[in-house]
Amino acid sequence: MTIHDFEARTIEGKTLKLDTFKGKVVLIVNVASRCTLTRQYAGLEDLYQRWKDKGFVILGFPCNQFGHQEPGDEAAIKSFCSLKYSVSFPMFAKIDVNGKDTHPLYQFLKTEKRGTFWTKSIKWNFTKFLVDRDGKVLRRFGPGTGSRGIERHLASIL
Repeated sequence: MTIHDFEARTIEGKTLKLDTFKGKVVLIVNVASRCTLTRQYAGLEDLYQRWKDKGFVILGFPCNQFGHQEPGDEAAIKSFCSLKYSVSFPMFAKIDVNGKDTHPLYQFLKTEKRGTFWTKSIKWNFTKFLVDRDGKVLRRFGPGTGSRGIERHLASIL
């Protein structure tokens, strides 16, 4: 199984099969608009712009499970990301990343790469998963890892 076996609803409300991203290196991030880490959007967008022509894409998945820091609907999230950070990478509808309503993609990601102390659960906003061109999960990064920490891993796989 790979991420290409899943689908998700885009921020515009359309179902998208993730096999659309076959052949690309993917960074999957659970995001939030009202978090102290929200400024990571700027670094992520910069990373996306610099590497997208080499086959890299970022997928943003808004989540409201951590301190209710993503309270808006999809239209508000899309507007915020566009106006405040000029986000151009694909964004998806709000999902749960933990608990009984965990999105199937995140169930898979958490099983493939566990977090600190081998925990499955996502601990906070801006946890990141790096996926290779074949859809296999390579690495999991904690919320504190910014775009520079991720970029050093990209050169070797792009």
